Amino acid sequence: MNRLPKDFLWGGAASAHQCEGAWNVGGKGISIADVMTAGSRDCPRRITDGIMIGEIYPNHEGNQFYDRFEEDIRLMAEMGLRCFRTSIAWTRIFPRGDEEEPNEEGLRFYDKVFAALKAYGIEPVVTLSHFETPYTLVKEYGGWKNRKLIGFFERYAETVFERYQDQVRYWLTFNEINHCKPDSDLGMWLAGALRVDKDEPKEQVCAQAVHHMFVAGARAAARGKEINPDFKIGCMIGYIPYYPASCSPNDVMAAIKREEEDYFFADVMVKGEYPYYKKAQYERLGIVLETEPEDAFFLKKGTADYIGFSYYMSNVYSDRMEDIKVSAGGILKTMENPYLKATKWGWAVDPLGLRISLNRLYDRYQIPLMIVENGFGAYDKFEEDGMIHDDDRIAYLKAHIEAMKKAVLEDGVEVMGYTPWGPIDLVSASTGELEKRYGFVYADRDDHGNGDWHREKKKSFYWYRKVIESNGEEL
Repeated sequence: MNRLPKDFLWGGAASAHQCEGAWNVGGKGISIADVMTAGSRDCPRRITDGIMIGEIYPNHEGNQFYDRFEEDIRLMAEMGLRCFRTSIAWTRIFPRGDEEEPNEEGLRFYDKVFAALKAYGIEPVVTLSHFETPYTLVKEYGGWKNRKLIGFFERYAETVFERYQDQVRYWLTFNEINHCKPDSDLGMWLAGALRVDKDEPKEQVCAQAVHHMFVAGARAAARGKEINPDFKIGCMIGYIPYYPASCSPNDVMAAIKREEEDYFFADVMVKGEYPYYKKAQYERLGIVLETEPEDAFFLKKGTADYIGFSYYMSNVYSDRMEDIKVSAGGILKTMENPYLKATKWGWAVDPLGLRISLNRLYDRYQIPLMIVENGFGAYDKFEEDGMIHDDDRIAYLKAHIEAMKKAVLEDGVEVMGYTPWGPIDLVSASTGELEKRYGFVYADRDDHGNGDWHREKKKSFYWYRKVIESNGEEL
């Protein structure tokens, strides 16, 4: 094989909370994203206790997709997208999260979105929970630390599986579930809807919440296959390869153990059981999970059909990381890699790291992979000719696509598709900025509320269109 498969899914990716806006329209309830304030490269977002007067919440506006979805999908079709990875906002369907009956107005909105996509031949790839847990489930139940959320999630998943069984074939359960780790308060909030009190054992609480999410995702996947056996239901992780800081065996072992923290999530969701190293760690830390007898059955029954993953950067790791300050945009600890350049947010630009990631994941799991996020955040500006010449973005994506092609054509990795992040500019999840732009299409709005939201095609729009037309041959 010297070309990508003809049915390769070229597309783009977004989430409901970062693009839809209309946070309180159509019966929608408050999600955990709706209580996150604006931030910046140097100032982290804050989580408020409900909606507070005087605070700025960028997700309340998103990029206006709720009102502009027809225009935006037309632009995606003009670009040639074969698929669009997006999410359903849980709180549009169950505003509180614990209702017995769904919100019909929310269901009708996605009826229209999926119909518009299908009209243009664009395949929906739908994430059930993309950092959008209902806020009520945090306030009244404690988030995913509470086992009751398994039933709430299963009811939500069953509702949308049944409603859209003829419109959607590809599904993902939880977005970047592996961010729910005790060393990241932001990650625990986004992925696990968790706020841990000072007197609570963070490692124990986080482990229990993750178990509940594993069971919820597996039960949902099993039910989805009963509703439509043709569904392809995958899992999704944020993947970052970790390179040892030196050839010291101590650094090598530290990097291996750090990568295990992410592999653990995929191990459970793909293999259907807890891996040996996590059992040993829990025993060492005194972590004891509260489980039900049927949990093991469903973990085996509801394993993933494919792995979706995000890839933006690689990191360097050492056994001396306690001396390293948090960097990479304030998200995680990393050491500077002298062989790589970085974005303005400190994310290492490493195309070869994508090929490494694809090989590592495929070697470990031997199931299809899908790159459901990859992209270049930058401050874009219009030039004298009225165009945004985002050549840095084109160069970034070109290099990553080349690396992906080598993984497929030379290494034999099975890759289903590639959906770069944010085809139309949207709110950054990590910083809450609109001006940290990823899109092929410019959304006219800045972080100070200026702009009328109109859309403008960037240079990368025309470049990506040729990439898709040529099935990746013309880069």
